[in-house]
Amino acid sequence: MLLYRVFPHVEGVGPDESGHALYVYPKQGAGRWDNPTKYLTRYLSVSPEASVGETFAHLSTWTPRMLTVPALPGAQRRIAVYRFDETTHPLLDLDDVSALYERHLRPTDVVIRNRPKTQKVAADIFDEGRWAGIRWWSYHRPRWPAIALWATDNLTVHSVEDIPGHVALDDAATSLANARRGI
Repeated sequence: MLLYRVFPHVEGVGPDESGHALYVYPKQGAGRWDNPTKYLTRYLSVSPEASVGETFAHLSTWTPRMLTVPALPGAQRRIAVYRFDETTHPLLDLDDVSALYERHLRPTDVVIRNRPKTQKVAADIFDEGRWAGIRWWSYHRPRWPAIALWATDNLTVHSVEDIPGHVALDDAATSLANARRGI
């Protein structure tokens, strides 16, 4: 399967360096599904539209400035396209009622913006030892499935794509009813 993520891209850096599509910031903990003492999390989407939308949904107007990353000199936000084999590394679908039932969870346990709660849910799922990560629905657009991936040994970079001119930019802006200026 293909997965997508908007990330700060720096040309020529290695996978262990900030600015590479495979790099994960090692001091995590603020994300909904983070458990940095157990694993590092990559937050991905199942479509380029969703990756752009999830990244920029908090901005009411989209401009070229949103693509710069002042904290990382020379970086520009781009869309990474990954290949991931879900048949050998399954994801637990938290939009599946049987998955919730087996874990005594309710949909509100997934959608709630209570980090200690969702991080505990993720830690328990990780501890089952059967899952490469979880899949749930986007807060911004429930039709955009989101992925929190902790087992990444078969995640490979397929391509890196520019955001300006990408159909995902138009689709996400339309879906979110966001204004665009100069991008």
